[in-house]
Amino acid sequence: MTSLINLPAHLKRDDLTDLLKQMWQIRFFEEKVDEFFAKGMIHGTTHLAVGQEASAVGSIAVLEERDKITSTHRGHGHCIAKGAEVNRMMAELFGRTTGYCKGKGGSMHIADVEKGNLGANGIVGGGFAIAAGAALTSQMKNEGYVVLCFFGDGASNEGSFHEALNLASIWKLPVVFVCENNQYGMSGPAKEMMNIEDVAARAESYGIPGKVVDGNDVFDVMNGVSEAVDRARTGQGPSIVEAKTYRWKGHSKSDAKKYRTREEEQKWRAKDPIARLRDALIQEGLLTEEGATEIKAAAKKEIEDSVEFSKQSPMPTIDDLMEDIYA
Repeated sequence: MTSLINLPAHLKRDDLTDLLKQMWQIRFFEEKVDEFFAKGMIHGTTHLAVGQEASAVGSIAVLEERDKITSTHRGHGHCIAKGAEVNRMMAELFGRTTGYCKGKGGSMHIADVEKGNLGANGIVGGGFAIAAGAALTSQMKNEGYVVLCFFGDGASNEGSFHEALNLASIWKLPVVFVCENNQYGMSGPAKEMMNIEDVAARAESYGIPGKVVDGNDVFDVMNGVSEAVDRARTGQGPSIVEAKTYRWKGHSKSDAKKYRTREEEQKWRAKDPIARLRDALIQEGLLTEEGATEIKAAAKKEIEDSVEFSKQSPMPTIDDLMEDIYA
């Protein structure tokens, strides 16, 4: 029987159950946030990545601890995969002082520099220059780390995308640009926003590799990103890896998804990345049905606990208003 598991050489099969737990944490975190926004318990806006768990977890799984990431407005999954504390993440969305930004940043501004997460970003395409700058720092100081720059299909039409790609290419910066192509730029299909099928095809214009992977298959993501990371770490410069995936929810909490069909949604739900990893681990004998249920329950409890932590945490006071403001 052909194995369903194809791992990069430096990863261990025993680590895969941890990745499954991470994916469940992301799924439960996003669903809980969706619930509380609907109830009016969380304010502002949010962009959920339900259905996109494999692209975040698979990409970050191949990194070393010293490596960095830049994220997007749809960044909760990236944060969790890079080791963020879900208590502090949830507290941030609840506007509590125990959050990553002391309750002042909200959904789109979570960062954890100690873990190598240089931050989510509310500006479409806002991470490109940050990633290139961090990669330049690594190169000039000979620090050896690689930067993953996550972006969506819509961000590839921003000027910052082309500027960063050009700079990273000519200077051979150790950065990998990971496009999470979830088929829609806000409320329009990606095919109406650009006259090419693959964002990865744009890599050729800058003399760098471009690769398309199945963004709902964590193994395909890991192998594609691992190859690009190895190339970057050995001084050969940047790459684009495009993960074809799908967001189950709307663009943001106000999106009724009237621009796509229920049939299309069901087709993509059948490709659920969590179910695919779970089934592969069971078939390969790395996990039992009981073990899979326990992992799912443990992940759900951690998210439930993060809600209680947030509810018990203090709100900022008026005296905190002018703190952490820089001129």
